[in-house]
Amino acid sequence: MEESSTRNFYASAPSQYWVAPNYNHPLLRDMVKRLGDIVVSLLGLVLLSPLFLLIAILIKRDSPGPVFFRGQRMGRKGNLFRIIKFRTMYEQPESYQGPGITSKDDPRVTRLGRWLRRTKLNELPQLWNVLIGEMSLVGPRPEDPLISTTWPKDVFQEVLSVRPGITSPASVSYRNEESLLNSKEVIPLYLESVLPSKLRLDQLYVRHRTLLLDLDILFWTFLVLLPKLGTLSPAEERLFFGPLSVLIKRHVSWFTIDALLTFICIGVVGAFWRSFEPLNVGRAKSLVVAIGFALLFSLFNAIMGVNRISWKQARFLDIFNLIPALGIATIAALLANQFLGGRPLLPVGLVLISASMAFLGFVFVRYRSRLLSGVLSHWLVMRGKAWPAHERALIIGGGDTGQFIAWLLQNGRSSQLFRVIGIVDDDLYKQGTRIGGVNVLGTRNDIPHLIAKHDIGIIFFAIHNISPIERAYIQNICASTPARLVIIPDVLAALQHSIPIAHSYDKTTAFKWDSVDSLGNLDGIPPEQVVTWLGELDQKAKAGDFSAVHEYIHALRAQILGEVSLHKASSLPGR
Repeated sequence: MEESSTRNFYASAPSQYWVAPNYNHPLLRDMVKRLGDIVVSLLGLVLLSPLFLLIAILIKRDSPGPVFFRGQRMGRKGNLFRIIKFRTMYEQPESYQGPGITSKDDPRVTRLGRWLRRTKLNELPQLWNVLIGEMSLVGPRPEDPLISTTWPKDVFQEVLSVRPGITSPASVSYRNEESLLNSKEVIPLYLESVLPSKLRLDQLYVRHRTLLLDLDILFWTFLVLLPKLGTLSPAEERLFFGPLSVLIKRHVSWFTIDALLTFICIGVVGAFWRSFEPLNVGRAKSLVVAIGFALLFSLFNAIMGVNRISWKQARFLDIFNLIPALGIATIAALLANQFLGGRPLLPVGLVLISASMAFLGFVFVRYRSRLLSGVLSHWLVMRGKAWPAHERALIIGGGDTGQFIAWLLQNGRSSQLFRVIGIVDDDLYKQGTRIGGVNVLGTRNDIPHLIAKHDIGIIFFAIHNISPIERAYIQNICASTPARLVIIPDVLAALQHSIPIAHSYDKTTAFKWDSVDSLGNLDGIPPEQVVTWLGELDQKAKAGDFSAVHEYIHALRAQILGEVSLHKASSLPGR
């Protein structure tokens, strides 16, 4: 009676919770994964059949009841299925009436069942669920329907957009889940302490799943189940970027590319060399030399940590990290070429030229996207053309914030939206220079002309080392143009304030232009007067007379606030 009502309730549950989500499932990946599931599960069932038979005999001898347990679980797209496990509990009414989550020292579990649970051998019959398509080798662990229908709707849809699995990142992290739960309050503890973290890991798996990730999870599962490694607890980032992913993405892929490039370089240089003198090496020997050179190059790159560099975001100076490995690989190639085989296989000059060309190829493939985009942008600039979909931008200020904004607008997604035309800065020493790949086009007085000449659509104001009066003056110039003005916050200063910094100067004489923010109403003061005051302050600061600067600031503050008489005010310069 109870089972019938439960079945009727969950027959309608998927329609309540399931709405086809808009997740991207590459067809080829899913086909390969399903094919792998079928092959591995079929082989597993055949090869493990003697073990299954032995466990079945032990279960029958341990306690009366069936060999297998079949329990309802929530599957892909909310479809219910029956999961198959070796029975680990006593065949008693109490076993079915208790909570659906097992805790440490649960009295319902048999003595043999504890060992089966600890070794996870009770999960092996799920290979049948995998074979018939209800489960996968790797995927979110299937949950009891009573618990899964308590999930938030978006989590329900996302986690159940894929087949549940025998193992998962959450299974590796929470393989000792039972020891975390108290038998008296098992369900509340599970729902509050364990389930949210498991769901988060399941969501991360669904979003970032790849065939390499599945292999990594299988590897971690095998590793943590070994007796002496049972206490191993891999960090979360290692779960999602495990040893196989690191090996293939960081080392094998670059080794393959480097070997192919080296082989091409040796072939090109060899063909050129034959036009001057006989050269009989052969493709086989050239391939062996190329693989050996690439292997040495990749090996030393791995040892020196070069393969950890994300080349899509690499700096120009990261090129020099390739040179030590190249030098060692070249020396090793020269020694092997000279002494292996009794006589030199290749001319020394050919090896050196091939190594040089290979290095250029290594640099190109690692910086290819930025090199090509840089060439394209310069070509368009030379032809006087621009991308119609890109907003033309002008940066006010060539300091740290301006350079940061210039980099940000030229990299990543921002590069698809903006084209930085140039930088405006009042520093005369910066005029005509190039900062962060952007030309300095003029000073504040040139802003209206530059806006009109280059059809600037947006201005990024990135100056913070000036007074509010001068800042307002420059912003008024920008506001007089048709371009939109965007004020960039002083992110770098905020970062510096968040980190304790030891100052070498005397704090009693230090001053900040930001202190002028509290000066009050500044209406009626002409900008020319402010520029004069700033010039006087600049001269005193360059002379190193900070006490005079300090007194001058107090006098200016008093004058602006009207706290001094007109007679004293007349003593101020330019007044």
